[in-house]
Amino acid sequence: VESDLKVGVGAWLGSSGPTTDAITEQATKAEALGFHSFWLPESHFSSENSVPAPLLLLAVAAAQTKTLFLGTSSFLLPIRNPIQMAEEISVLDQLSSGRVILGVGRGYQRQLFSAYGTQANNKRQVFEEALRKMISAWAGEPIEVEGKETDENMNSSYLFPLPFQRPHPPIWVAAFGSKAVSQAGRLGFPYLASPVETLSMLEAKYARHREAQEKYNHGVAKSVPVMRTIFVSRKTDQLNSIREKLDAETRLRADSPVIAIRTSADASIEDWAIIGEPAEVADKIELYRERLGVTHLIATRTRLSHLTSSELEGSLELLAEIVN
Repeated sequence: VESDLKVGVGAWLGSSGPTTDAITEQATKAEALGFHSFWLPESHFSSENSVPAPLLLLAVAAAQTKTLFLGTSSFLLPIRNPIQMAEEISVLDQLSSGRVILGVGRGYQRQLFSAYGTQANNKRQVFEEALRKMISAWAGEPIEVEGKETDENMNSSYLFPLPFQRPHPPIWVAAFGSKAVSQAGRLGFPYLASPVETLSMLEAKYARHREAQEKYNHGVAKSVPVMRTIFVSRKTDQLNSIREKLDAETRLRADSPVIAIRTSADASIEDWAIIGEPAEVADKIELYRERLGVTHLIATRTRLSHLTSSELEGSLELLAEIVN
């Protein structure tokens, strides 16, 4: 695999959830193996594996690492105050000496929006406005004050600290639906592809993203990031077992709006996951580079929850040998 590909790993959230010890151990392991970045999702109210505050957990990882970039795969903007988000991201970027990659998203669970008192039907508009305010604050512009009670004599407020990376950390827009993909392109940000869509689906969505970027004169995206379920092993029986379990899980959860995307096209595991022996995995990674122009590959492990920590670490070690 060519050396200019940057490969990151997603945290493995075991039965004990995202504990401090687990995050520390996994982040330091990822850095020691030479991976580029370490990623956390955001999820609420779902299980013991929920990650409601990914920035706090990434601060733990930042304190224990030196070179590892720290990413959110989908930090949900519509449920938060944009200035508070801008401040907290700035603090994490300063704490890590400029190692934050900000993957941002909108969310899709209606119960999440209800719990946070926000409207699901205008989430794209709220997302875009929040991002605009954050970028303005990071640029050192006066923080916008809204409402009739604004005092004209009040001094302007400015964000402090500003991010370590100027003007701000890299922003990638996690998107699933076609409208969200087009929005990412229109705003001029890279599109972070989900781990559940097939390669052919991703080709169509990256084409849509490029089309929107060109239409709004943003040029070609410098980063083309993709998340994939990845497992590497030299044991044929283990690989067959993983394929069978993933296939069974996919069919079991076919009523999920996300999972149904795969099954509706009769997609096989090979269409959306990278699983195999080292040479096979290396070939598949090259295929993604050829067909999508991938610059950043993020190995997620959330769909491999039935495996032990030692099995997952063995896979990571083999992946590191392939890509480093």
